[in-house]
Amino acid sequence: MNHLLTGIRNRFRGAFVLWLAFMWVLMQGDLTWGNVAAGLALGVLIVLVLPLPNIPRSGNKIHWGKLLLFVLQWFADLIVASAKVSWLALRPAAPPKNAILRVPMRVSDDLVLYLATCAYNLQPGGSVTDIDIANREWTIHVLHADNQTDIDREIANVAKLERQMIDIFESRR
Repeated sequence: MNHLLTGIRNRFRGAFVLWLAFMWVLMQGDLTWGNVAAGLALGVLIVLVLPLPNIPRSGNKIHWGKLLLFVLQWFADLIVASAKVSWLALRPAAPPKNAILRVPMRVSDDLVLYLATCAYNLQPGGSVTDIDIANREWTIHVLHADNQTDIDREIANVAKLERQMIDIFESRR
């Protein structure tokens, strides 16, 4: 019985229950005692029946200034990449050649590797199709790879992302 209580205590996240209850009330569109009670009950049920795994933390110290600059640059790159992909789709020419490349991603932390993968995948024009965690290598699909210059540019973009992730999350350990 004590083991069961310890498991429940480890699964229960009060702030997450409150967040779920808040979201429930917003979805219902009406702030009533019944909606708040139902939101809290559903929040407790979700937290206990469908627990989220703990986020792996390895003592990374975030460089907040570099993270802010990265986010601003990422949004600027998003606009440029969206325009380029739109042009590739709308231009009166044959579709560009694409490529599958294997590129190193030498971040040491799995959470940082995940964040880098998300940042890359959310940009139009390329996507990570496979992650070799043991060798810290990505397999990426590149939409525009007509020549070696295009391929080299994409490899340089991945190397830049790798350096940024290391500078933001791993350089202050």
